[in-house]
Amino acid sequence: MYKNNKIIVVIPARGGSKGIPRKNIRLLANKPLISYSIETALKSNYVDEVVVTTDDDEIKFIAEQFGASTIKRSDDLAKDDVPLDPVIYDAVKSIEKVARNRYNIIITVQPTSPLLKTETLEKVIKKFKNSQNIDNNSKNINDDIDTIISVVDDRHLSWGFNNESNSYYPLYEKRVNRQYLPKTFKETGGIFATKREFLKENSRLGKNVDLIEVSKHESIDIDNYEDWWVAEKLLNKKKVLIKTDASYKIGTGHIYRGLAIASKLANHDVLFLLDENKKLGIEIVENYNYPYQTHKNTNKKNEEYLLEKILDYNPDIVINDVLNTSSSYINSLKANSYFVINFEDIGEGSKYADIVFDALCEHQIPLKNLYSGHKYYILKDEFHYHDKKEINEEIKEILLTFGGTDPNDLTRKTLSALLKSSYKNKITVILGLGYKDKNGIKEEFSHSSKIEIFENVKNISEYMFRADLIFTSAGRTMYEIASLGVPCVCLCQNNRELTHLFGNAENGFINLGLGKNLSEKEIISTIERLLDDYNLRCEMNKRMLAIDLKYGFENMIKIVKEKYKEFMKNN
Repeated sequence: MYKNNKIIVVIPARGGSKGIPRKNIRLLANKPLISYSIETALKSNYVDEVVVTTDDDEIKFIAEQFGASTIKRSDDLAKDDVPLDPVIYDAVKSIEKVARNRYNIIITVQPTSPLLKTETLEKVIKKFKNSQNIDNNSKNINDDIDTIISVVDDRHLSWGFNNESNSYYPLYEKRVNRQYLPKTFKETGGIFATKREFLKENSRLGKNVDLIEVSKHESIDIDNYEDWWVAEKLLNKKKVLIKTDASYKIGTGHIYRGLAIASKLANHDVLFLLDENKKLGIEIVENYNYPYQTHKNTNKKNEEYLLEKILDYNPDIVINDVLNTSSSYINSLKANSYFVINFEDIGEGSKYADIVFDALCEHQIPLKNLYSGHKYYILKDEFHYHDKKEINEEIKEILLTFGGTDPNDLTRKTLSALLKSSYKNKITVILGLGYKDKNGIKEEFSHSSKIEIFENVKNISEYMFRADLIFTSAGRTMYEIASLGVPCVCLCQNNRELTHLFGNAENGFINLGLGKNLSEKEIISTIERLLDDYNLRCEMNKRMLAIDLKYGFENMIKIVKEKYKEFMKNN
């Protein structure tokens, strides 16, 4: 610490704020507004004194509770029309008199800049030093800089007004995109730092002024309720990491759920963490323009690559949508104080996660942290406000959609059965992004004019709604179909899908069990039954529409908020 080059941070906090009454001590994200600037200054290794100058006893008390010294200013210095210069001058003179010390660098930090970072404050201090490394033995102050002011890049296509001609004129030479305009800077008010010799009763500005550019977030200066709302949103922002993947083997459902969650977390920073060898998942996330990082291939015995990436990002919340997790992986996350949410996890790690959501499996003996059932399904936005299906007496269109990869090629199996049945109308096929034999199936069925084959469509709700009957696997697509009320036949892809109990007769589905074990005759028999039984299809529609699937995310977020609040109390 420098003995001769003392640094003081002065925080001016008046009690009579008009825009937001008592704003300096009002709770912003559960803490007094003034506490943020005090903590920012106190965290610096280079600041010798943090003092709050105020006319208000309550502000004085709270400032001292958060570790600042205080100076009680006179009523004359607390008037609305008094600028900051005499206030800062009075505070420094008073504290120097009490401490019998002279400060060399005077830094004003406004309490209305709660997002200002300690790193930014220290960058200002380093600018005053000859060396970029303030920890060396140099005691010299840089003679090239007298004052440093925090600014934000504020370039825009701006206009001026000519009073004489009563007309507007452009303040730019050429209309170009914002990033190509010359930089213009606006003072943020957050930091105003100056050498002691330039601190006067009516000025703090030296001859040689330098600027320090801060981010849009750090530049926020709370002057009204709109500023307050934005600052609170940013202070409550969490870093959320979503670990998921997609491949031809595991399908695409996990990654699409991650994308659905990310779309609803607009107020938070979301990062996807993906296996570098699972290219399908990377391609999907890139198509949706979300930020992501990749990690080396890992397994239960070798998780260090995955954990290393998570530790580097240091999230507040980790969401795992990877099916089964290991106890060692989840315990490592918990050891680093991360809040952990898992989806459809029946691995050993599920016992140690904070929350496990499983919309597909209705667990008979649930864990204390497990929430299962259809009310935790996150319905895609396109299904939320869609019309509901009215059942036609005649089936005019059948849709086949067996997920992102269809590993057992149930598409081809069902399509062959349909062509051998008495059904003569339109057949629509949607192939997922991971379907392996796209060219082959198109060529095989090109002879039939009633078959249309599409790939990885975006607006799948329109195709579903248009259909009178749908064949699909027993995954997440069931919920989307149920939200529309379209009669549906399920063919399970694997043993795990057999445990997805939502696709049953009570909820309006016909479930034929494991698709690979079904004979063509059994599929044809089901088709013929549905062609002839209008009342059955009406009943399927009625049962589906009796299920409310609109509030899955809201149901989940309510639990997350409750559990996260408990988590924060205990950490």
